[in-house]
Amino acid sequence: MKQYTRILIAFTLLILSGDVFAQNLFDRAKLDNYFDKLEENNKFMGSVAVAKNGEIIYTKAIGYADVENKVKATEKSKYRIGSASKSFTAVLVLKAVEEKKIDLDQTIDKWFPTIANSQKITVRHLLSHRSGIHDFTHDDDYLDWCTQPKTEKEMLAIIEKGGSDFEPDSKSDYSNSNYVLLTYILEKTFSKPYSDLLQEYIVKPIGLTDTYIFGKTNPNNNECRSYRFLGSWKVENETDWTVPMGAGAIVSTPTDLTKFADALFGGRLLTDESLKIMKTIKDDYGLGLFEIPFGDNIGLGHTGAIDGFVSVYSHFDDGNISYAMTSNGRNFKIGDIKKAVLSAVYGKPYELPEFYNVASEDLDIYLGVYVSKKIGLDFIVTKEGNTLIGQIGDDAFSFEAVDKDKFKCDQLGAKFEFNPKKNTMTLFQNGAKLVLRKKM
Repeated sequence: MKQYTRILIAFTLLILSGDVFAQNLFDRAKLDNYFDKLEENNKFMGSVAVAKNGEIIYTKAIGYADVENKVKATEKSKYRIGSASKSFTAVLVLKAVEEKKIDLDQTIDKWFPTIANSQKITVRHLLSHRSGIHDFTHDDDYLDWCTQPKTEKEMLAIIEKGGSDFEPDSKSDYSNSNYVLLTYILEKTFSKPYSDLLQEYIVKPIGLTDTYIFGKTNPNNNECRSYRFLGSWKVENETDWTVPMGAGAIVSTPTDLTKFADALFGGRLLTDESLKIMKTIKDDYGLGLFEIPFGDNIGLGHTGAIDGFVSVYSHFDDGNISYAMTSNGRNFKIGDIKKAVLSAVYGKPYELPEFYNVASEDLDIYLGVYVSKKIGLDFIVTKEGNTLIGQIGDDAFSFEAVDKDKFKCDQLGAKFEFNPKKNTMTLFQNGAKLVLRKKM
């Protein structure tokens, strides 16, 4: 017996030492330093949370919830999560299926007989982006009307006008229109507003505290405004909630999103059968989910973008990790931030960001109007403070200096190289190279 006891004790100590080692791999101070550098250089405003085995192990909030009034972001600051809302909507639809109120394979002509191909499109097609219904956010005039309230009748008219982009179930193509229609189906099926269904079936059962359908931004309720960086943070316009509905009208926090992920993938929101259906990936999409890889680890979750907000949440079975990030302003690659956070969590190496700073007066040699016969548009280069600003038509974006005469713009996925002696600016984008000359 004593021999077996010694073996058991040795085995227990080995397990405990492994846990301690795993915890020591997570360098909280380094990750804090990473975010501090982003904040100091106006690269990111937002919040992040990581949970392991259902317990929050890291949170961080940087930047401002309200730049104009100098209100700093905190862990309780709430952000619009955009299309990450679709996971919540998919859960609600599957709850309706479990209650036998909806059949995944019933066609939508029952609710929307005037939608193109409605007699062929099923609820499942809407959930998995296989309907062929055109995405209204791709329309040229979308930004002209998205800030105005829309009735169901008005939104249906917009979606009907968009028509069909492909034969239903022939392929997958992401469309916000699908989830707006799913919102209306839920409201008709339950005879309740979507906002009430969200609270009844998800928020209250799993104890979320800061998740709901947004209205006009209310800073007094810890709600963030969104911004674009153009030398300084410029406030963005606000999409009205009646436009995206269940496709993107939820406000939340990273902590709530990790709780949602833990509850969803832990089987506390849906039956095993429903969760399996939701997680089944076909042509890149599940039902309100898609794969979010990190090295060899494949997570499931969703991303979102609305106005100047971006969001992402994902759950990794390997390590039982749930991760979420929300932002109301960025001038840096979101993917790089995600990589840094998950590298810290999994004990993998990552580098602290370094930034090449240029004095305001050193930018003057680049200012001017650049032209190329190939694009037929003026490319205007100005500055604000020590930041170079590019503008084509009404679209403006900031450049980040990376070396002498060299800049990049993550927003465009582009790099720029100036030659002041030749009065040229060379644009590198998507493997192509374009030389523009300054008007003299």
